[in-house]
Amino acid sequence: NMNGPKHKLCTKLSSTYLRKWWIIIAIGALLLIGGIFVACEFSLLINAVIDRMIALRPGAKTFGWWAKPPVEPRISLYIYNVTNADDFLSNGSKAIVDEVGPYVYSETWEKVNIVENDNGTLSYNLRKIYKFREDLSAGPEDDVVIVPNIPMLSATSQSKHAARFLRLAMASIMDILKIKPFVQVSVGQLLWGYEDPLLKLAKDVVPKEQKLPYEEFGLLYGKNGTSSDRITVYTGVDNVNQYGIIDKFNGRTHLPHWTTDDCNRLDGTDGSIFPPHITKDRVLYVYDKDLCRLLPLVFEKEVMTSNEVPGYRFTPPEWVFADVDSHPDNMCYCPAGKPSCSPNGLFNVSLCQYDSPIMLSFPHFYLADDSLRTQVEGISPPEKERHQFFFDVQPKMGTTLRVRGRVQINLAVSQVFDIKQVANFPDIIFPILWFEEGIDMLPDEVTDLMRFAEHVPPKIRIVLIVALCAVGVCLLLLSTFCLIRNSHRQSTLHLEGSNYLATAQVDMNKKQNKDNNPSTS
Repeated sequence: NMNGPKHKLCTKLSSTYLRKWWIIIAIGALLLIGGIFVACEFSLLINAVIDRMIALRPGAKTFGWWAKPPVEPRISLYIYNVTNADDFLSNGSKAIVDEVGPYVYSETWEKVNIVENDNGTLSYNLRKIYKFREDLSAGPEDDVVIVPNIPMLSATSQSKHAARFLRLAMASIMDILKIKPFVQVSVGQLLWGYEDPLLKLAKDVVPKEQKLPYEEFGLLYGKNGTSSDRITVYTGVDNVNQYGIIDKFNGRTHLPHWTTDDCNRLDGTDGSIFPPHITKDRVLYVYDKDLCRLLPLVFEKEVMTSNEVPGYRFTPPEWVFADVDSHPDNMCYCPAGKPSCSPNGLFNVSLCQYDSPIMLSFPHFYLADDSLRTQVEGISPPEKERHQFFFDVQPKMGTTLRVRGRVQINLAVSQVFDIKQVANFPDIIFPILWFEEGIDMLPDEVTDLMRFAEHVPPKIRIVLIVALCAVGVCLLLLSTFCLIRNSHRQSTLHLEGSNYLATAQVDMNKKQNKDNNPSTS
């Protein structure tokens, strides 16, 4: 029946008077759905905004910070000055060293010759300028130190397995040139270079293809200026997971030194930026040419910078320089099989240092066997606070907040009896110096942006969720209440109207009957 109760109700609820409440119910429901959507998806939206903001696009603010970092890194060097060189050589006494320093240099970094490539990468050269800071140092650059003669001891150690006549010839040459196993040089010379008679000679007699690139020797020789190394990194525009990661180093995607592709990988960052949204279980990778390998970093703890930016501390795992017995995966760093493996806590970088037997460790042999530290006298036991290598990173944006790159340079000397000048120099890992390269804090302009990214979006999310849900629920309740009330009122009016019509009909019928039967009265 078309005039049934259902039809009447539909007519009531779709009346113009009530239609507006249906619109309000729809708006309330949409606001409620919006609140639920914000609760679930807002973080993804913010992450997308961050990804777009940090990607290396020429002209963008973050690109400017990447190309010319608004920071002043410093390198502090501590040199192991040998105080009993004669006694050590003639009487077989234990070497005694006195740690002198720090000698501090401020650095300016700039990426130059930047070129955009088609595959979402940028190529550049790095310019590093070092400036001595006597005000922060223990003494001037011309402080004199006595250290092992690295060019000489490298040559004699390398000759250990050569023909005997070559070693005897080497001894004669060293006699003529008056070359001794220890040199007295200034701090500035040790770092930036001094003319070495052996290198000068080698430059004249060694075949051209084996030539060393310089005739001066210094531990930082050639590093003050623009590097010839061409580095290509991903911009993160196409894929933020590759942001800052090295694609090629001097045209290579892998190093040529080690025994497996995995250990020859270069796909880390330079340490200034990392792909964003860092979780505690992620392993970060840093590549530095002087480390001769990719350095893994694992989460250690949460930290807070001095200007209230939260960060994660990442540090090399304890097994990074472990011997192969305790960590078999490090076997790939032994190019000539197990005999060429480094002792526990050391890393052999000779393949990156013209075969000079340089071994890296952490300062004071931190995380290494203590027997290495006690081979010489005068090195205090390592302390985590002073000697640990770490990066503090802002996890949302992947930007480095604070760095302490701490490394010790050691020389692995082999005893060679046929060369009289070094016949008494025993097999020893001789410490030369350690350094700490670091950034203490970023400028306010950068940290303000990080604080904003860290603190503001969660607050906006909560405000939006509360506001949308509260308004949505209020509208729903209000409109439902009004709908029911108005629907009830219309029912009442309808009933009253029906009674009125019925009464009127009865009166009309009575009147008609009266008119039709006048005679009966």
